[in-house]
Amino acid sequence: MKQQEIIERIQKAEHVVVIAHVNPDADSLSSASAVYTYMLKLHKKVSFFCSSKNIDEKLKFLPWVDKIKNSFPSGADLAISLDCGSYARLGVELDIDLINFDHHQSNDNYGTYNIVDESAISTTQVLFDFFKANGIEINRKIATALYAGLIDDSSNFSSHKTDHRVFDMAKELCLLGADSKSCNSFVSQYMSLSAYRLKGAMMLDMQLYANGSIAVLCVDQKMMQKYGAKASDCEAALEEALHLPTVKIAFLLRENKNMSLKASLRSKEDIDVNAIAKHFGGGGHPHAAGFTLLGNDMQKAAQEIITLLKESI
Repeated sequence: MKQQEIIERIQKAEHVVVIAHVNPDADSLSSASAVYTYMLKLHKKVSFFCSSKNIDEKLKFLPWVDKIKNSFPSGADLAISLDCGSYARLGVELDIDLINFDHHQSNDNYGTYNIVDESAISTTQVLFDFFKANGIEINRKIATALYAGLIDDSSNFSSHKTDHRVFDMAKELCLLGADSKSCNSFVSQYMSLSAYRLKGAMMLDMQLYANGSIAVLCVDQKMMQKYGAKASDCEAALEEALHLPTVKIAFLLRENKNMSLKASLRSKEDIDVNAIAKHFGGGGHPHAAGFTLLGNDMQKAAQEIITLLKESI
């Protein structure tokens, strides 16, 4: 798909809806924020949609997050999805043209138009390349949004995918006026008291398997309620478990309010956890993937997943 066709389709649109995925992270919200700004610069009628009602407090500094609506607007003739690794992540059924910007390996090009770059560290990097290639001006709001997604998905430039492209992008965004201080303060350093307490409890209960190569963290609703925590509060412990020298895979199993189970996988370079996620109908990246299981038998599900993880090591 030629990018010029996408530019022309955007120019023809009367009402554009920008979509951040279900339970949005910094990359999805930042990408959507950047595209929302771009639509405003084009003087387009634009709506900001996310089906999830609760937006992480640390991301509310991003431009236009206060414009998010949970109901899909009527009368739109074009949607643009950001960082949605699968169609289900949109949180809505569409009957209009869709432009799909993403970087997930699991993305099956479900859009009418697709720009999916698996080599990119974040969807904000995909957008940055798109803007640069098509001569689209990056103002301060766009630069700040793109920078926020970049530092989140690169884990503050520590991810194994961090390369010269990432640093070149960060440098240019800073020169274009990105508010890097706010991005660092909120995206990288912000943590609520409930998240601190939950992380301590998760680390205390963490189990190691396969000679310490698999770290397993389980969080049920009772624990979430005890600390007043949110789903996103579990991420810090998952990421930090991978810092242990013997651990090759960190695995989180979290009970949702609807009694389903959300599994999140992280791995070091030589292990592809996306293949495990696909086995259960999920997806993501080779070193960061996830899936959802129906039912709430956490111990049974954990043992089944641990067995597969042992085989992958």
